[in-house]
This record gives sequence, C-alpha cells and structure tokens, in this order.
Amino acid sequence: MDSIATIRRYTDRDHDAVYDICVRTADAGGDARGRYADDDLMPDLFAGPYLHLEPELAFVLTHGDRVVGYVIGTADTPAFVRAYRREWIPRLAHRYPVPTRPPATPDDEMIALHHRPERMLLPDLAAYPAHLHVDLLPGYQGRGHGRRLVETFLRAAARAGAPGLHVGMVTANERARGFYDRLGFHEIPVPDPGPVTYLGRTTELPERDDR
Repeated sequence: MDSIATIRRYTDRDHDAVYDICVRTADAGGDARGRYADDDLMPDLFAGPYLHLEPELAFVLTHGDRVVGYVIGTADTPAFVRAYRREWIPRLAHRYPVPTRPPATPDDEMIALHHRPERMLLPDLAAYPAHLHVDLLPGYQGRGHGRRLVETFLRAAARAGAPGLHVGMVTANERARGFYDRLGFHEIPVPDPGPVTYLGRTTELPERDDR
C-alpha cells in the first residue's frame, strides 16, 4: 500500500472525496457522520472554503484512483479570513443564514462559527500566519503519509512567503498532539483557548522537488 500512495495537487474532481474524508475524521479524529443534521456541515466549514479560496495550497494523497487523505490551508490567515467573509459566507447563505438566536444545538454552534471567521485571528499567532488542516482515512494513518502531506504543505506555504505555520487541534485528540510533536511543532500559549490547543513551527524544511 505505502509504495503506491502518492501526493498530488488537488483538482475539482477531488471535491467530494475531500468532503467525505473530512466528515469521517471530524469528531476529534473519529467519524462524525450523523452527528449533525447534514453531513456536509463540517466540510463546509473546514474543507470547502480552502478548496474554493486557495486550491493552489490543497494537496491530496491517492492510492490508485482513490483519494485517501488531504492537506489544505492558507499561507495568510488574515487574508483568508477576509476572503471567507467576502466570498464564502455569501456563497452558502442559502444553507446557513445568519443566526437570529443564541446557539441551542450542535448544528447551531457550528453555524455560529461559520459566521465568525474572525475567531481565527489571534494576536498570539501573528508569527505563524499560515495554518492547515490534514486528514487521512483510518487505514492510511500511522504510515508516514501525514508527515509527507504536512511537509508538502510547509514547502508550499514557505514558497508563498509564510515564515511560520500554526494548527488548532482539539485538545482531547491526544493522537494528533503526538503527531504534531513529532513534526517539530510546539505549543503556543493563547489566553482562554477553550477546547483547542494551538501549535506552531517555522515553515523551514530541506529543499526538494515535491511536484
């Protein structure tokens, strides 16, 4: 399996596969299908905007003709947040109208996050302007593919001018924390982070041709 799993740039035909992987890994690394009223809710927040706004920084892991993992993100979080509000929120207005009451359900809480992209702008993360999301189907985890995806993104973000990168991971996801620790990430202290731990590192890696 490992010898034929390859990384390539995302194309529009990969959209549905990325959405499927996103929801299958959206519950602190576990399967979130059925957790919300619509299985597209989590991908609409944590995959779709990157595919639409920054496809040049999206990469997929393929095994044969199947997409089995991906890494997506931005090299400039403030610019991404502005584009999210300008383009992504209006694009999905028919699905997620502006809330008129405080969140009362898990769906409401996610939709409230969708309408508050500025939550991503934390002063403590200014030195790490890039951020990413990386996900793999269970059968492809623990085989070095995640490292390859992250390193591919780090090189792309460095070429785009980002000196550092951060991730926001659910603190309860201990397996993810070990993964990022092994990749050289360190914890970034953030006041009142809630259920999230922020980790960061520079984008510097040995140069190689990953096209």
